[in-house]
Amino acid sequence: MIQPYPDHQNPLAHLLTPLLIAVLALASLPAQARDLTEQTIRSFVDTMKAAESLEPEFEALADEMATDQESEMPDFAHIFSDTLSSMEGQPAYGRLEDIAQDHGFSDLEEWGATGDRIYRAWMAIELERQNPEARQEMASALAEIENSPHLTEAQKAQMRAMMENAMRAMESAKDAPQEDVEAVRPHLDILRSFSQPE
Repeated sequence: MIQPYPDHQNPLAHLLTPLLIAVLALASLPAQARDLTEQTIRSFVDTMKAAESLEPEFEALADEMATDQESEMPDFAHIFSDTLSSMEGQPAYGRLEDIAQDHGFSDLEEWGATGDRIYRAWMAIELERQNPEARQEMASALAEIENSPHLTEAQKAQMRAMMENAMRAMESAKDAPQEDVEAVRPHLDILRSFSQPE
């Protein structure tokens, strides 16, 4: 989101990277009290950087979540706040909240809502760069899934849920407030670095 940080993977992204990549590869938030300013975006990214100290805990938690929730499709429009909600009660949640507060956020709820807005605006920008027929291509891919003789009904249902959720995320991204989009636009390089594998 901001100026160059080191290239390596951010630990919080271990929870989020597969979801980020899914939307980017395929590829409504209410107004928040806090403006999405340059400083807010920098503070959000700095929180993610500072969370590197929690990497072992995030990796363990990511494995746990993958086992417990492998059949659930994420809500891409609320990806940060939903992920944080699933972390509540874990020791890493309190430590991450301390880090977020150190960077100017009142709590993790505010930090997660800010992340949702940043992510939504980022997706809107990425969709601008994609083929304008991306939604039609996704609909065609969905039809292919339905007609595939090589997939079980359970596999079709899982892929259908993922595709439909991604299409909803694309629609939601189109409605990202223009001021959020313009605030996020200068920070694409650092945002993309969070979704890159190590």
